[in-house]
Amino acid sequence: MKKRNGIIAVVAFSMAVLGMSCARTAPPRVLPGLSAGDPGWVAKTLKKMTLEEKAGQLVTVRYPGTFVNLDNDSLGKLESLIRNRKIGGLILAAGEVYETAYLLNRLQGASKVPLLVAADLESAAGTKITGATLFPPLMAIGAAGSEEMAYDMGRITAIEGRAVGIHMNYAPVVDVNINPDNPIINTRSFGEDPGTVGRLTQAFIRGSQENGMITTAKHFPGHGDTAQDSHLLLPTVTGDRARLDKVELYPFKAAIEAGVQAIMTAHLAVPALDPTPNMPATLSPAIMTGLLRKELGFKGLIVTDALDMGGVTNAFSDEEMSLKALLAGVDILLMPRDPDLTVRTVIEAVRSGTVPMARIDESVRRILEAKARLGLHRNRFVDVDAISRAVGSKPSLGRAYQAFEAAVTLVKNEGGALPLAPGKKTAVFSLSSDLGDYFAGQAFITEMKKRSPELMAFFADGDTGQEALDDAAARATEADVVVFALFSSLRSRKGSVDLDPKHVALVKKLAAGPAPVTVVSFDSPYFLRHFPEVGAYLCLYRNTPQTQGIAARVLYGELETRGKLPVTLPGLFPAGHGLEMKK
Repeated sequence: MKKRNGIIAVVAFSMAVLGMSCARTAPPRVLPGLSAGDPGWVAKTLKKMTLEEKAGQLVTVRYPGTFVNLDNDSLGKLESLIRNRKIGGLILAAGEVYETAYLLNRLQGASKVPLLVAADLESAAGTKITGATLFPPLMAIGAAGSEEMAYDMGRITAIEGRAVGIHMNYAPVVDVNINPDNPIINTRSFGEDPGTVGRLTQAFIRGSQENGMITTAKHFPGHGDTAQDSHLLLPTVTGDRARLDKVELYPFKAAIEAGVQAIMTAHLAVPALDPTPNMPATLSPAIMTGLLRKELGFKGLIVTDALDMGGVTNAFSDEEMSLKALLAGVDILLMPRDPDLTVRTVIEAVRSGTVPMARIDESVRRILEAKARLGLHRNRFVDVDAISRAVGSKPSLGRAYQAFEAAVTLVKNEGGALPLAPGKKTAVFSLSSDLGDYFAGQAFITEMKKRSPELMAFFADGDTGQEALDDAAARATEADVVVFALFSSLRSRKGSVDLDPKHVALVKKLAAGPAPVTVVSFDSPYFLRHFPEVGAYLCLYRNTPQTQGIAARVLYGELETRGKLPVTLPGLFPAGHGLEMKK
């Protein structure tokens, strides 16, 4: 699912106007795990609902948690969807801690039935909320191989997310990343081994749901063996049923065994499961009902991946995809391009007999049951006064930092390339393959200079021309040691997470010279495929100030390495490989 773009409505509010009124309605409380629910409230609420209210419950729309003023017209548009179309849920795009909480209190107050609020907290609450705890991506947890760490990641995500008003996490990603060219899953996956993915998935789910947050295993029936981005088009998974059972479906079975409360669909074709040409799994009754509901026995919420993605919009109208998804067995229609149209379409389809009312009631009941298990029918508001005690605490930040450290994987270290000697004349290249990200490695350069004050630093991004790269390469020939810091962000609709070919050529050129070359990847571990001749290769799986500082410590022998590759680097190193470097 997309991270920060494609916002349905830009929401506005003013803390000065809101004051503390909403916060005072919510007494401080300790969040329990998910409860058994309240069947009486569910039955009573469902019985009173009109068709219009039921249709609205099926729709979840996107909103930002950033501050803008109340006079912004988009706030009125969103509140109209809540008040008049009775939409059932929201998904956070990105925001600040207090802005998110205040706005959710306001929007909850506008809704007759409590809103189910979700977010893509794939790397904990800090993924979307500035100031909250940020963990490394799941592939780093796979490199650490720790169930305890996966559990704590889920636990901290739940505590901080619930503190600001988020009830449902569209995570973990349980796709098994067996395709090195996957442009959209990649480091979002625990790795390539289905058993490891299933084991860590279960730990994450327990950590989250025991602390009061619904988790969502995605993307069913498995997006790991694709080389295309479903935000742009419809990928195809070509494995036969036996392979799917052994690889793609295995972690979803593990998630269901662990009691996962929701599963998100994938906009991809799987001929072995549904031979209908160009049929997205999201819209397939054979996959959603036949496989997921009946064969695998899943009884929780089925959520579509975003309905503004090319995997469904390229071949289906908004009306078609919404009705086909519901008839396939989906419960929540996530981010339709026109929410008002989607609600009206569902209403008209029921009235015309195209969609049975029983099919709508089935999904609305599941949605209400989820809200009851979260306790929203008793208290839907955020206790703003409690946020500062729950979000970004020292223990939580410390646990996340331990995860960053534990994941560091030393893949290669030949000829005594590492650790670096502080007295050596060192050239460091920060190369970002993204446009406009020229200073991606600034924190890394700063940390390296603390250890080698005479260090030569070079920066380049996707806009940097060949002449500048050639000039930097010529100057770097004076160095005793060369270090490359590589960055290429994983983003929806980008189409690739690979490196800029000019940057690959630069690494290879200097690797052929006399100075030993060390490469540090702050993103995908697969980058080494381009230049296996380098002396040392280090992978940290994510670009943050923490990882840049950790990398410098490792390079100078101040920190041990313990991580193991969670994926195979074809023709080079198998999954499970990793060198230990002692202090």
